[in-house]
Amino acid sequence: MAGREEEGAALARVQYARNFASNLESIEAFWLDNDFAQGYERLLDALTDVVVPNLQRHPRMGRHFLKRAVESVEAKRLLERIGLQLSALGPSAEVREYVMDEYLVLYLVAGGDPGDAGIVQLLAIKHHRQLGFDVPGSSAGI
Repeated sequence: MAGREEEGAALARVQYARNFASNLESIEAFWLDNDFAQGYERLLDALTDVVVPNLQRHPRMGRHFLKRAVESVEAKRLLERIGLQLSALGPSAEVREYVMDEYLVLYLVAGGDPGDAGIVQLLAIKHHRQLGFDVPGSSAGI
């Protein structure tokens, strides 16, 4: 049937970076401090039921993070540095953004050779009202 996924198609392996886990802990603390544990539970459900399955099947579905328009010199330098680090991971490595209802997920896609869908590493998650991302190993934020 047209539009149906191929049986046995390779799925990308999804991994969680330490920073992503730390972001989740902060989000959980926020919801608990505001007496709304359901907010965190809803986020976990969305990650498990929607985001991860989508990224397993379509790892490059998000927007290119490095192609976003930036104005500050610091942000431009940081994006250049990230680009150099990505080039060491291979020509297909990309940082992308997955937009959820209230959150933005920053993730790395690497690999994706024929027969192997590659790896997706969830790097960071922030509420859309938060100002930026902290990038591990960098003194500047995005």
